[in-house]
Parts: sequence; structure tokens; C-alpha cells
Amino acid sequence: MRCNKEDMLLYAITDRSWTGKMTLYEQIHSALENGATCIQLREKELDYHSFLKEAEEIADMCNKYGVPFIINDNVDIAVACKATGVHVGQEDMNVRDVRNRVGDNMVIGVSAHTVEEALDAVKNGADYLGLGAVFSTSTKTDADIMPFETLKAICDAVEIPTVAIGGISINNIMQLAGSGIDGVAVVSAIFGAEDPGAATAALAKAAKELIST
Repeated sequence: MRCNKEDMLLYAITDRSWTGKMTLYEQIHSALENGATCIQLREKELDYHSFLKEAEEIADMCNKYGVPFIINDNVDIAVACKATGVHVGQEDMNVRDVRNRVGDNMVIGVSAHTVEEALDAVKNGADYLGLGAVFSTSTKTDADIMPFETLKAICDAVEIPTVAIGGISINNIMQLAGSGIDGVAVVSAIFGAEDPGAATAALAKAAKELIST
């Protein structure tokens, strides 16, 4: 298996809109120091060369911590910076096409919202699934809320790692207990926090408790 469930426990997704007192690099370093088990770099505005330079720097940092580094959507950047993997949505490139581009060793994550989408992603070679949005989220205002029953049904239907995403915070994370997820993916709960390190440490502790229930 290209993806270990343990690596999905606390999956931190970047958002530079919350950089201020700290640079994005400093925020990620703080998250890695305090228990983030996977980092996804999401950039929508940077040009190719700026994105690649940033991705290479963060890939090096993740490698030093032994933490998987995932690129959101951009297969070219993922290949060029030798990322651990790439994550694609339902509207992005087909999973089989992604696999043909990245080869057999790179991790591919896929967003899924129904059991059918999840099973199709698995059939086509996905290594893990991002499931949600499980709560309302300011990051994606157009995202439909996934019922708990659907979340659990997907986890029951697949054997690859599953990560819940969407509006997850220290205040609601335990509401996901019993769903069968292997981890949680968060954006603002870490990168929008006043102290990303402290927020990461608290979420890592809660995620371990969640998965053990």
C-alpha cells in the first residue's frame, strides 16, 4: 500500500490567506513540530515557477520530518518537486490519467462525496479518500454537507485510508467518532490559528482520541 493510515491522522492543508505574523513556511514548520502527519500544499494563484520553488522548499522540510507531502490538483508541480503525492477532486483529472502521469510510486488522493464516487476512485487506483465537507466551512462556501451516515457508509465500503474534511475544529472533531475515518484534514483550524503549533498539538491529541474510539 502506497499510503499508510497513520500518515492520515492529522492532515494539514495550507492556505496562505492566513499568513501574517508568520510566513507559510514558518506555519508549516510549526505544524510539523507539533504533530501534523501529512502536509498538503494548496496554491491557486501562484505562477508555475513560484509554486515550484515553494513546493521544493516545503518538500525538503517534510522529508526531514518523515511526513508525506501532497500537492493539491497540480500534477505537473507534484512530479517536478518529487512530492509524495497529489490530490485531485471530482472535477479534476481522471484518476487513471493521473496514475499514468505520476507512475506507480506516487500517492494519489481523491475527493469523494458518495459511496459510488468512493468505489469508483478505488477501482481506478486512488490510495486514499478525502470525504466531506463534514461540517460547514468558510474555505469552500459551495460545498454540500455530507451526512454522518454517508461518511460512515463510505468508510465501511472501502479499505484504503479515509480522511474527513470540511469545517473540522477542536470544538467539533469528536462528533466524527464512530464514523470509521482514519484521520482529519484541516485548514483554518491550523493555519488560521493565532498559534499554529499549539493548535496542531491540540488537534493531534484529539485526533488520536477520535481514532481510538
